[in-house]
Amino acid sequence: MSAPSDHAACVTEARAFAFLADLSQALAVSLDLRQTIDEAVTRIAAFMEAEAASLFLLDDDGITLECRVCYGPVDLTGMRIAVGQGVVGRSVADNTTLISTNAQQDARLDRASDEATGFVTRSLVCVPLATAKGPIGALEVLNKRDGSAFVAGDAEILRLVAAPTALAINNARMAHALVEQTRLKREFDLARRLQKSLLPKRRRDAFPVLGVNLPAHEISGDFYDYFDLPDGRVGFVIGDVSGKGLDAALLMVRAASLLRWIGQDGTPPAEWLARANDDLCRTALDGRFVCALVGQCGRDGGAVHFCAAGFPPALLHRDGGFTEYASGGPPLGILPGVDFESHALDLGDGALYCFSDGVTDVRDAERRTIGAEGVRALITRHAGSSGGPRLRAMLGELKRMHLVDDTTLLVVEHPSTRGHEVLLARRFPAQPEAMRELRAALRAALDGAGVESGLRDRLVLAVDEACCNIIRHAYAGCGAGEIDLRVRSDGSQLEFRLLDSAPVVDPCCVKPKPLGEMRTGGFGVALIDSVMDEWQLCSRPGGCGNRLVMRKRIELAPATEEDHE
Repeated sequence: MSAPSDHAACVTEARAFAFLADLSQALAVSLDLRQTIDEAVTRIAAFMEAEAASLFLLDDDGITLECRVCYGPVDLTGMRIAVGQGVVGRSVADNTTLISTNAQQDARLDRASDEATGFVTRSLVCVPLATAKGPIGALEVLNKRDGSAFVAGDAEILRLVAAPTALAINNARMAHALVEQTRLKREFDLARRLQKSLLPKRRRDAFPVLGVNLPAHEISGDFYDYFDLPDGRVGFVIGDVSGKGLDAALLMVRAASLLRWIGQDGTPPAEWLARANDDLCRTALDGRFVCALVGQCGRDGGAVHFCAAGFPPALLHRDGGFTEYASGGPPLGILPGVDFESHALDLGDGALYCFSDGVTDVRDAERRTIGAEGVRALITRHAGSSGGPRLRAMLGELKRMHLVDDTTLLVVEHPSTRGHEVLLARRFPAQPEAMRELRAALRAALDGAGVESGLRDRLVLAVDEACCNIIRHAYAGCGAGEIDLRVRSDGSQLEFRLLDSAPVVDPCCVKPKPLGEMRTGGFGVALIDSVMDEWQLCSRPGGCGNRLVMRKRIELAPATEEDHE
């Protein structure tokens, strides 16, 4: 038979385990931090038969504790103490359990709160709340209701309940952080979509302005824009707002909208920037500012008039050389009433490059910024390509280095200087088995160029018939030889060029015929003739092989946001 004291100890232990199980279960389902700690402190104070209890949590600064919840006759919520101050501060600093059986004689006690509230602390137990990363706060119970002092057994029980309490607080914090991250992601997604909606759709007609933008992060502080002016000219804008994050993104949206609104009626560039600057100065930007370049040009890109505010110098590339045009004033949003100096030039066969500082700040393999000289070398290396592919190739080369900021490029030039854009270049065996892959590649290339789906399918069929005729008739189905296909576009016309090395075919023998007179193979020629606006078959120079060129005028579908990378 057990002694009475042993029996009492067993009862106390069983009661403690039952309480611990109930508390753990209750806290496990709570992901609300306030609810979690409220419930924990109330339950613990009741179980410990304490007059008061309080829970302190460590601030983000790691040196201050704040009373987040308290139970009892006085309210200490919001009270702040330093780590190491009083019993609570020492418990956290040393990550240890402290017990005081006679608090009035205990030098560790900080009596300020008693003096302020009138509450008399007689006995207390304090345990740290700790996770794997260390203490996050402390839990303290004060004065037993029966007037006795807390003993070592009470301290052990409080230490046991501190573990699930700390775990629940940690879980609630992580849940809160997850909710906050989800909210921020939703806001960033909204800002990103809003930014993309402000970027202009790529113009596939003979348009003098092209631009590309690559954000360094989820959202960009850079922007560009171009639009038709009432007098038939074209207005263009490129800009960069200071700072990062959501605030910068919202300022970018505001600046881009403001610059389009002022510039869309043909306002001269210097006045355009002055009005935008005064408007931005009238509203607080919290130290932020906007660097921008605005301009106007003819539809042929020739006469260009532009003005910049704190923007990197624009570069005119012509005849292999460069002319630099410095900014005509400070960034927007800093000083009201500023006059801006503008530039006017005739591009001729040159190209005007405008770019944000993200381009000059790109780091090379040695982690050095490429600077203005690096940009000039980049332009020179790609000068031989047509407009769109040239900008994409330049951006691709920059991406292969190390981008550290948003990167935006805009070029103004005569549309005819861009030449043809090569949509597809393939050399493949003159065998029927190769046609499936070729049809897929051609369909993808025409989709990428924005060709309407119905016309795309007819063009694919016409090219397929032309290739099959080469395989069956020119090469006589022998399975040897190759076919070279090149598809080009100048924005208003597609050109399909087919080269083979088969015996020369007499063009006079390849003519479309009425349906009633067709023999096997004649349908392909009739189809090509009906789909294409023009086609021509001739022998290749040197009399080796044949050259078939087919052309089709097009009206391309609107571009998509992928044009902005």
